[in-house]
Amino acid sequence: MDTDLLKTFLEVSRTRHFGKAAENLYLTRSAVSFRVKQLESILGVALFERQRNNIQPTPAGERMLGHAEAVLTAWERAKQDVSLSQLQSTQLAIGAGPNIWDAYLQGYLQGLHVGLPGVALRTEVLPTNAMTRQLMDRTLDIAISFDPPKLEQFELQQLGQINLLLVSSINDQSVDAVVAGQYVKVDWGTAFNIVHAQEYASLPVPTLHTSSASIALDFILNNGGCAFLPEHLVQHALRCGELHLVSGANAISRNVYVAYWAENDRLAQIKQAIGFLKDDGSVFAHATI
Repeated sequence: MDTDLLKTFLEVSRTRHFGKAAENLYLTRSAVSFRVKQLESILGVALFERQRNNIQPTPAGERMLGHAEAVLTAWERAKQDVSLSQLQSTQLAIGAGPNIWDAYLQGYLQGLHVGLPGVALRTEVLPTNAMTRQLMDRTLDIAISFDPPKLEQFELQQLGQINLLLVSSINDQSVDAVVAGQYVKVDWGTAFNIVHAQEYASLPVPTLHTSSASIALDFILNNGGCAFLPEHLVQHALRCGELHLVSGANAISRNVYVAYWAENDRLAQIKQAIGFLKDDGSVFAHATI
């Protein structure tokens, strides 16, 4: 099958519009329509319900989404695998949730690269459900998240912890004094959201909701406000007085987990990588979730 058909199908699914998909793919609208019809002809089903200004996937189209993504991911990995240089013998694909890179992994990537000579790294930012699917499809070797997939075929290990501090651009601010327009909500996973709802219900509706700690930090430094952010990310700003700890808010620590398939043929490299990614255990926290 021509992978361009799958790419076109995914772009139409994402934009819900043949014209916008054509612009993004640098194609004509008729070419996009033709590719979709080709794919539908191969599969023998309609993938989209075509109504004026309302393109929606059919039930078959919805089911096709995951398969199309898996095929394209496998194809990209295959191309990289067969193109490895003489100095590289294998490839490791590492997926992590949106906030994991900012909050935990960024400082470990160089050590991972240096410590695994001959290994080409492929890193991706993925939602948890996509990581689980790719682990099962064997297109992802390592999945790192706060809320790991709990399936029998996967091995789970705790890598470390991150400490989340409620910090503010306003000095001497208490958690009860945060008013509308001052709070930025960062998505730290399901367990954090439960604690947040139980202990910080008094915080106002967020003026910004983001899955990126870096975006939240940049926003409150430029516009003022407060957010739960990783300790290591805000240490400098706390020391120089750009940010301040919010009184009455305990630090919250989130565990970081790694999941992998135990029968992976790259198991030796996976275990080596996990060794380089493990925290040294130096954490301070009042609550661990």
